[in-house]
Amino acid sequence: MSFDPNREDYQRLGLRFARSLDGGAAAGAAQAFASFGRRFSQDRDSLPQTDADRAFHLVARAAMVIDYQLPFAESDARAAELIQRGHTLLDEALALDPGCHDAARMQHAATIAGFDAFYQYLEQGEKDVRRSCTAARDAALAKDDGDRSLLEADLAMRPYLRWLATMADKALICGRNRQCLDICRRALEADPNDAADVRFSAALAYAKLEDAAGLDALAQRSATLGVPRRHEGPDAWQLIARMSLAHSRHDMDDALRQLRALLAAYPHAAATLASQRELPDGVFCRLAVPPYSEDELIVAASEATVLFQEGRDSHGRGALGSWVAAQAQRLDPRDVAELRADRGDR
Repeated sequence: MSFDPNREDYQRLGLRFARSLDGGAAAGAAQAFASFGRRFSQDRDSLPQTDADRAFHLVARAAMVIDYQLPFAESDARAAELIQRGHTLLDEALALDPGCHDAARMQHAATIAGFDAFYQYLEQGEKDVRRSCTAARDAALAKDDGDRSLLEADLAMRPYLRWLATMADKALICGRNRQCLDICRRALEADPNDAADVRFSAALAYAKLEDAAGLDALAQRSATLGVPRRHEGPDAWQLIARMSLAHSRHDMDDALRQLRALLAAYPHAAATLASQRELPDGVFCRLAVPPYSEDELIVAASEATVLFQEGRDSHGRGALGSWVAAQAQRLDPRDVAELRADRGDR
C-alpha cells in the first residue's frame, strides 16, 4: 500500500547501477549485479549515483524518522530530537538537489502553519511540479530501452503523485470536498493504477458530500485497478464511507452491516474503532502498511476523523464516531477490553 521510501531508493540505485553495466560482458554484469544488494546496504557510496539520487536517499531517511519513528517517541525530548534530525536530512537533500519536490513538500509541511495555508502552497506549486515530473518521464521514455525506461518513467512521476495525494488529503481536512475529488481525478488520470491510493481520500470526500452514486462509481473503478487487494473485498475507507452514508440517512441496519464487514475484514477492528486514535499524517505520503492489516485500519480510522468527529460534542466525538465506538464495543467487548487492559485504562 502506498509508496515505500526505502524500496523506491533501492529501485532508483538499482536502475542506475544496471545502466552503468551496459557494454560490459554478460557474465561480468551478472556477477557485479549479484553484489548490488550488499553494496546498497553496506557500502552505498561505492555505487554510481547522482546528486538527485543522494537527495532522495536523504528524503527516504527523513521519511523513516518523521513518519515511522516520531509517532512512537517515548518523550518530548526524543520527539524534538527526531524532528530536528528529519529536518536536517531534508535541508541536506535540498542542498544537493533544489528540485527535489518531495523534500520541499515535506519541509513546508512543518514550516507552514495551518492546513489551509499548506493546501494553498501545494495548489500554487502543483503546475510546476507536474511540468518537471512529466518532462523527466518523457525523457525516460525517449530512451526506449524497454522495462528500464518504463521504470524510470514511473519513478519520475512519483513525486507529482505524492504532491497530488497530499493536496487531496489537505483539501479533505479543510472541507474542500469537491476540490479533493478533482485532485483525485487528476491523480487517477496520471496514474490509473493509483499507486498513491488517492481513491481512499476520494471515498471519504464522497461520504462528506453524501454522494452515494459517486462512491458506487469509485468502487467500480477501484475493482479494476491493477493492485493485488482488488480481489479481497472493500477496503476500510470504502466501508467507513458506506457506514457514514447509511448513518446519515438513518438506515441503521445498513450502517451496522458495514460495521460488521469492517470487524470481519480487519484484525482487532473493534478496539481500533472504539479508540479512534488520531495519527499524524505521513509527510512522505500515506503510511505504507499491509492491506487488510490492523495498521491499515488504524490509518483509515484516523483519516476518517473528518466523518467521526463531524458535529462533535464535548467529548470530542460526533454522532457517527460515538455510534461506531458504542457498537464496536457491543459487538466485540473482549477486543475492546483487551486494548484498555494493555493501555492500563480503567
